[in-house]
Amino acid sequence: MPIARIVTFVLLGAASLTAQAVSKWVYFGKDHRLHYAADPRGNRIMDFSHAGYGGGGVRMPVVRAVRTLSPVSGDNTAQIQAAIDAVAGLPLGAEGFRGAVLLGPGVYEVAGTLSLAASGVVLRGSGSGDGGTVIRMTGKPHRFLDIRGSGTWQAQGNAASITDAYVPSGADSFMVSDASGFQVGDTVLIRRPVTPAWIHFMEMDKLVRDGKPQTWIKAGTSINMDRVIESITGSRITLDVPLSDSFDAQYLNPPGTTIVKYTFPGRISQVGFESMRVSAPADDVPISGSQYTLLGMSAVSDAWVRDILVDETQNGIGISQSARRVTLERVHIRHNISHTGAAAPADIAVSGTQILLDRCSVTGKGTWPIVTQNGVTGPNVVLNFRCDEAGVSPHQRWASGLLVDSSEFRNNTERRPGVAFSNRMYAGSGHGWTVGWAVGWNVKTDYMLIQQPPGTINWCIGCTGRHSTIAWNGQPVPAPQVPSEVFESPGTPVTPTSLYLQQLRERLGDTALRNIGYGAARLHPN
Repeated sequence: MPIARIVTFVLLGAASLTAQAVSKWVYFGKDHRLHYAADPRGNRIMDFSHAGYGGGGVRMPVVRAVRTLSPVSGDNTAQIQAAIDAVAGLPLGAEGFRGAVLLGPGVYEVAGTLSLAASGVVLRGSGSGDGGTVIRMTGKPHRFLDIRGSGTWQAQGNAASITDAYVPSGADSFMVSDASGFQVGDTVLIRRPVTPAWIHFMEMDKLVRDGKPQTWIKAGTSINMDRVIESITGSRITLDVPLSDSFDAQYLNPPGTTIVKYTFPGRISQVGFESMRVSAPADDVPISGSQYTLLGMSAVSDAWVRDILVDETQNGIGISQSARRVTLERVHIRHNISHTGAAAPADIAVSGTQILLDRCSVTGKGTWPIVTQNGVTGPNVVLNFRCDEAGVSPHQRWASGLLVDSSEFRNNTERRPGVAFSNRMYAGSGHGWTVGWAVGWNVKTDYMLIQQPPGTINWCIGCTGRHSTIAWNGQPVPAPQVPSEVFESPGTPVTPTSLYLQQLRERLGDTALRNIGYGAARLHPN
């Protein structure tokens, strides 16, 4: 494939012409649309534009307030929870909403955890700035808000085997042994087995710490992708969202990758948390100690968090594996004291799928701003994120399909880089390879650590920063050398300015950009 280092093109219809570098992996063709290169097995950078509320490009609604509160003296937990429960008891409207609980301006002391457990309910303040709504967390350490449905995935009918010898990352279809039990619109799990052969291929079967073997991922489990069937042609099933990982029958058979229908009756949807400041007592608590946290999200789909200012929480936001199609927009976390423990807390921990973190930030020292946990499947996107120490560091036991896009991470070190797609080896109890098929796109950072797991690619394209050669434990990186092509255009941004936004524009049009607060003429926030 010919590679042009400099091209001139009209950036999203803007009147001015811009000269920038070009990636060989994703580039504009003569049709002014993105084209994708693949490796010899067909693996490519995936379409990340399905991340976010509504599957990306959908405007977050402004839901009508049906209960309005003012602060009372002392603990406000009971009155806020009663209002949430009252709205949860209302019938769902035609658009899937019951209504919002509006907290008027003022300071609300809250000593307990609030629970939002019904579809169509929004908890809204009167703004996160001066004159808005302030939540002051009091009492014993606790979580402020749980957005939580109930139950889990329930398999329906017989699973079908995926019969392709190899399905590449970024693909959206595959052949199955029997498609007769499936229909367009079915919600499905693609179950990728964890086998001894795959663990050995990943070189994760020899992890030892203090003379004791460590387990990366337990053989016999599976890593599941949550999808919807878009079309069926004969024995070929096409999904609504591309696959974030590859399926290699050489290492996954037996038992092989399968697809199965599911229901999830307890999963809630169309819920939101917005427009307030939440302040916790400032304290340097060990990672194992009781902590003030902000938010947990589980068994939820099509949800959003926006315009939230957070002070002093630790391990503030946790998005579980059962969460999908969630947007966090303009969530700003501040720490006024440094955390000094041996293990740093994580401000935002992502385990769900189709999660978009947009225009968020973390300030303060001693935390990991963004991590992923075990068995995470994308697409997940970090867009226009800012922090003043460390950055995005997948934490443990395999995630796939992560995009870090147009973000800036400062004051990081070689041991705590701004972007770390890496092998954490025996850290913890065997964190091992943390991520594959991840992309850093036009990122600015002091240091970055980009390693390549066996059979996988991690990319850093248009990124500015020094390459770290030191692992999490301060020792030289022992992992395989990273091929030069995964570092493209170091120090010079590439086109498009934002991969996520351009992918979204091509899939859904300029309206989708406006829906999420970006101008259609240029890839910058309004």
